[in-house]
Amino acid sequence: MATRVLVADDSSTMRKIILRSLQAVGVPSAVEAADGEEAVKIFKPGEFDLVLTDWNMPGKNGLEVIQEIRKVDKDVTIMMVTTEAEKSRVMEAIQAGVSDYLVKPFTADTLREKLEKHGC
Repeated sequence: MATRVLVADDSSTMRKIILRSLQAVGVPSAVEAADGEEAVKIFKPGEFDLVLTDWNMPGKNGLEVIQEIRKVDKDVTIMMVTTEAEKSRVMEAIQAGVSDYLVKPFTADTLREKLEKHGC
């Protein structure tokens, strides 16, 4: 699997957990962004197959990251990795163009299922 992944989370611990989970499902490496602004700067259309973004981050939050990326790339798979699972928040993210949700805490198996679902 040659999935190119961008991981945006302001928690370095959470980024490490996500990277380990990705490795466990066969994704050897990912590009890390320490916040939403950095994620938007790093993202280039065609360079990534998947974006995993936290919801609550300083600067640009996950919703803003989705909106910014969708302006330049309508097709990349974007998953919101968050503890925010209330229906209104989920609807907001769907309207912004999120592909799927990964609710913290999650297992490598859950991540694998979501990746397979989206062909990543």
